[in-house]
Amino acid sequence: MAEEALRAVRVEPIGVVRSSFKETIHKGYCNFCDQQADLVIRPELAEGLDGVEEYSTLLVLFRFHLTSDVTKLRVHPRGDESRPMRGVFSTCSPNRPNHIGMTKVELVSRSGNVLHVRGLDAVDGTPVLDLHPCDKNDQANSERQHASPLTVPL
Repeated sequence: MAEEALRAVRVEPIGVVRSSFKETIHKGYCNFCDQQADLVIRPELAEGLDGVEEYSTLLVLFRFHLTSDVTKLRVHPRGDESRPMRGVFSTCSPNRPNHIGMTKVELVSRSGNVLHVRGLDAVDGTPVLDLHPCDKNDQANSERQHASPLTVPL
């Protein structure tokens, strides 16, 4: 890799999560699955949401802001010690080098700079880094198997 590609990158949050979940849940993450949350996008970026209502599904990238700064490269999936340890990049662990999470959510509605979504596994106050719409071209290859219903292949 070129040295330039390995330089630090500065990312500014585009918004924040507002949710009834106030603390992390390491096991039983599907408590989030049917819950609604709001993505409050910075007002000066609201114009960037134009057209988002045409999509029923979005990818939300966010920062795991409550995790330790210590990165663990091997973890038990979902914090379940009965499961064998794996490399962090093969899990959904929040304790990863850049503390970036990604979840596929259902877009319920939009109110100005607020997106009402369902299925976001992030707690209240989580910084939102970016959003991407999902369409038929973003669907997973049906032959791939994934560990959870919220995991989206890249």
